[in-house]
Amino acid sequence: MSTVFFPRLLQPRLETALEDTPVVLIHGPRQCGKTTLAQVVAELKGYEYLTFDDINLVEAARADPVGFIDRLGSKIVLDEVQHVPELFRSIKLAVDTQRIPGQFLLTGSANVLLLPQLSESLAGRIEILPMLPLARCEVETRNAGLLEYLLKRNFNIQSEGRLGARLEKIVTLGGYPEPLMRKNTQRRLRWHQNYIETIVQRDIRELARISNLEAIPRILELAALQSGQLLNMSRIAAPFKLSRPTVAAYFSLLQNVFLLDVLPAWHGNRGKRLIKTPKVHMVDTGLAAALLGANEKSLSGNRKLLGQLLESFVYNELQRQASALDSDLSFYHFRDKDQYEVDIVIEQPGVGLMGIEVKASATVRESDFRGLKRLKVTAGAEFNLGVILYDGDRVLAFGENLLALPISTLWGTVGASV
Repeated sequence: MSTVFFPRLLQPRLETALEDTPVVLIHGPRQCGKTTLAQVVAELKGYEYLTFDDINLVEAARADPVGFIDRLGSKIVLDEVQHVPELFRSIKLAVDTQRIPGQFLLTGSANVLLLPQLSESLAGRIEILPMLPLARCEVETRNAGLLEYLLKRNFNIQSEGRLGARLEKIVTLGGYPEPLMRKNTQRRLRWHQNYIETIVQRDIRELARISNLEAIPRILELAALQSGQLLNMSRIAAPFKLSRPTVAAYFSLLQNVFLLDVLPAWHGNRGKRLIKTPKVHMVDTGLAAALLGANEKSLSGNRKLLGQLLESFVYNELQRQASALDSDLSFYHFRDKDQYEVDIVIEQPGVGLMGIEVKASATVRESDFRGLKRLKVTAGAEFNLGVILYDGDRVLAFGENLLALPISTLWGTVGASV
């Protein structure tokens, strides 16, 4: 694995949490950079580091969870803690015996929030920080990204201009650190393929005893085909001799290991004419492209698939930027029965909501704002901003609180407020 460290937006928030919270959990996909960040912070703050990728440590912890925790120091990193859920009660006992801020820094690559041992044992003692693969603004080492500035209503934004052919490359790269460091396209593809195989053979097998493990990669591929679209579970289930509830359960497992994300529909208090079906997004478009056999060249000739994956890329980018902000943001999509739609809706309690539409083209027209205008009418006073991200080179105003921004502003530089 590469030793290159990409500065992470989450680090300041993590260091702050360790100053006043006994247990802090960095929660996210395997190989997204959690271990590297935990090791960097451990070195800065004087923590001992242990990883449960070491099978001997796993066996020792399972054999004597209380004794294992008792023998540890007061500042400890426990990496990949989902492998030993037996430890959660022992961690609770240690925290309750001597409540020290920053006593335990945990990382987890499966959805440990679903483990009853965690929810029962550490409630009120733990802060959970979501971490996803690299945001493009982290790769480009620029700033905190566009979302923070939109929330502050800072619209004096500078972009790199049109991305052109770079757009397909950025989408197929995704955000996992290791393949980003590989210069050869085939080697990046191999990494993504091996990653999926490892998740299926190790993490999913560990989370649940299932008899049709070979169906999981195919279900993931069918879900990737729907990335950026309304979730159609019947279509995913159709090729299998499995019940729809069984396929839905397997789909949930793929969510639990952070391969898939489901985006709920926004309906506010005006839901009578609104579609409530969620959308599905691959958590990383590099993985999605690998599953679908898509590369830069094939995407440039398949505008429909490029549009889908670009929508997922933008959604992922905004989610990654949001995870570093200490703001209570909720993400949705919007669609009504007249087929007016908005790709991404971000709601901030007490502030309102913004809608974001994604276009792969270099042109933007008044008619492209039809979904945002419908959302504006539907949401009423709650609506405060509508944005179209397009592959252009100018920031354009299309009326009150309606803007068109180049996609490159997602990670571009931002000037003074206007």
